[in-house]
Amino acid sequence: MTERPAQRTPNRQLAALIAEAGFSNAGLARRVDQLGLEHGLDLRYDKTSVTRWLRGQQPRGTTPALIAEVFTRRLGRRLTAQDLGLDACAPVYAGLEFAATPEEAIDIVGGLWRKDSGSHAELRKIAFTPAGLVVPSRDWLIGRADDRVGRGDPAATRVPPQGRPVVPRQRSQTERGPGQKVTGGDIAALRSVGELFRALDDAYGGGHARQALVRYLEHEAEPMLRGAYGEQIGRRLFAAAADLTRLAGWTSYDIGAHGLAQRYFVQALRLAQAAGDRAYGAYVLVTMSRQAVYLGHGREAVQLARVAQQGVGSAVPPVVQSLLHSVEARGHAVLGEVRASTAALVRAERALETARPGDEVPYWARFFDEAQLADEFGHSHRDLQQYRAAAQHAERSLQLRAPAYARSRLFCRVVLASARLGLGELDQACQLGAEAAGQAAEMRSVRAVEYVRDFERRLEPYRDAAPVRGYRDKVAALG
Repeated sequence: MTERPAQRTPNRQLAALIAEAGFSNAGLARRVDQLGLEHGLDLRYDKTSVTRWLRGQQPRGTTPALIAEVFTRRLGRRLTAQDLGLDACAPVYAGLEFAATPEEAIDIVGGLWRKDSGSHAELRKIAFTPAGLVVPSRDWLIGRADDRVGRGDPAATRVPPQGRPVVPRQRSQTERGPGQKVTGGDIAALRSVGELFRALDDAYGGGHARQALVRYLEHEAEPMLRGAYGEQIGRRLFAAAADLTRLAGWTSYDIGAHGLAQRYFVQALRLAQAAGDRAYGAYVLVTMSRQAVYLGHGREAVQLARVAQQGVGSAVPPVVQSLLHSVEARGHAVLGEVRASTAALVRAERALETARPGDEVPYWARFFDEAQLADEFGHSHRDLQQYRAAAQHAERSLQLRAPAYARSRLFCRVVLASARLGLGELDQACQLGAEAAGQAAEMRSVRAVEYVRDFERRLEPYRDAAPVRGYRDKVAALG
């Protein structure tokens, strides 16, 4: 006797939401296809596909998450695949959600760490989506710190009525289990690890230790977040986790994994909110703005910088104010908006001038000094094709910048080379470009390589000139 196939149950949840959203079957299919394109997916759904879903067929792969996001955008409230009566999966959209609670934030970022740690190559191929910037930045701006982040029993011992202390069962010294108490020493360790990986990234590029950082987050940070802690330790724990997650995004950005980096930045923003650290949240938005600049999304870069400014107001030190304005200037420069970019640079310069040696500056903003501001000026003037000013500021940045910031110095050297080229100084431009190419060959940084390639594209009109032939020979010798 042959077994009859299981009868599919009509998806009433999906039908109700389609009616609420006012979609036709064809309209829903079209929106899913469009959202797929944002993520680099070539989907070919039509009204017949939606009819099958309504009859109970489960769409495969990443589609359930994409359908849920279509409804989230339309209805203005967070909806998951389960809310639509669909099977959840490991979606391409996972990681762009701005969690409603700290618990949900841990689940989302923990899942991201585990997938990335597992060397899922497809995760690093996910496309950057400008549309994915809107909801998280808005939710951060209008949101506030969570009322409560503590969990479990943070006490090391319990004292019962008889007065005899009961010591919790000790776990192995080398393993951290769920519910284990988190200490100040644990958080200090997270901070120290952050400094180590930051130094490696600055000097050698994001590709050198990125995977080790992600594994550390999976095996050390996530168990801590699922441990036991009170409010004060909990806020500090979320702040440290936000910093490491932003750094994981930064190193992903540096190797060209832009969709993955975007997801890390969004989750770092949510962890910063759980930490109650508004200023650090603004710094994460600044990081997102830098990525948008690099990818040529000037309008989104400006919006992110302005959201960051609005979110902290005047409640941050002058150095941070200068950072926020300089990043806005970069966005305007990409758009060719001379007056707006210049005005933002002036605000950045004035803010830094008011900084005093005794100011309390957050650890994450201490890199922003005269050298960095000169770098921002140089990049902005280059993008605005104001080459003489670009060269002056790039030279000043290189004079002031510490050798430890090797990748930043490389970027600035390419800006100077491009400015010299724009001024018609071909010999100097090629010499500077060759120096930068040599440095890029020593790093594991896709951005470093792309900076050099951008310079080479600018050389194309002069490809038959002797200095350019010499440049090509030097680069070819690097292998």
